[in-house]
Amino acid sequence: MLVETSDKLLRERGALMTSKTRREFTEEFKREAVLLLESSGRPLMQVAKEFGMQPSMLRNWRARGRAPAGSAAGHTGAGKVLLPASAEQAEIRRLQKELELARMERDIPKKAIGIFSGPPG
Repeated sequence: MLVETSDKLLRERGALMTSKTRREFTEEFKREAVLLLESSGRPLMQVAKEFGMQPSMLRNWRARGRAPAGSAAGHTGAGKVLLPASAEQAEIRRLQKELELARMERDIPKKAIGIFSGPPG
């Protein structure tokens, strides 16, 4: 009874959110997120966390981008047409891969220093 009353008061004062606002993403953002997932080789969980979204959302976008067997090429189950990647998008993917490689190459010496400069054990 006490919880119900306090929830009611909080709702009346606007301090208790009763529903979350639903975020909407553009088709271009969805395509880029899926391309990053597929090109980076990183786990889905990690990529989803980087984008600040639930892994299931990214998983659904990836699945929707793959046309099921027997369906018309380029069409999704939701009736939306997937556009082919442009030259700019291909360049962006290439640069993202190159950046990821450079970051890994940069981080390796840092990690090695951390390992070898630790207390003797």
